[in-house]
Amino acid sequence: MTTNSPATLTRHDPRLDAWRAFLRAHARVIRTLERELQDEEHLALTDYDVLVQLARADERRLRMSELADGLLLSRSGATRLVDRLVAEGLVERVMCDTDRRGQWASLTDAGFERLRRATPAHLRGVDEHFLARLSDDDIAALERILARIAD
Repeated sequence: MTTNSPATLTRHDPRLDAWRAFLRAHARVIRTLERELQDEEHLALTDYDVLVQLARADERRLRMSELADGLLLSRSGATRLVDRLVAEGLVERVMCDTDRRGQWASLTDAGFERLRRATPAHLRGVDEHFLARLSDDDIAALERILARIAD
C-alpha cells in the first residue's frame, strides 16, 4: 500500500491515472456488454444480472434486501427492477412465511429459460471485451487486487 495520504493527491498523480484507467475500462466494457446483450437478446444487462443472482441462489430466490445488495442497488431500485421483471413473467414475488413484511424475488421457469438463452452472448462478450485482452497472469493479479479492494 502507498504511504501517501489523500491530502497529497494532485491532478497529475500517477495513482489517479490508475483510477481513471479503471473507470474508463469499466465504463467501456459495461456499455459494450449492455449494447450487445440488448441487440442480440433484447435484454438489459441489469435484468440479466437479476436473473443470474436468482439462478445462483438457493431455491432460485432471494430476499429483496439480499438481491439489492447483490446488485449494488438501493432497495427501491431493486424493487423497480423486479417489478419490471415480474410484469414480463421472468420473476415472481413470494411472501416470506417467517416474516410477513418480507418478500422473496423468485426466478420463474421462463426467467431461467431467458437466462439460459442470453448467457452465451453475454459470456462471449465478457471474453472478447475483457478476458481476451489480458494474460492469465494479468487476470490472476487483477482478481487479487480487486478482491482486496472489495473486501
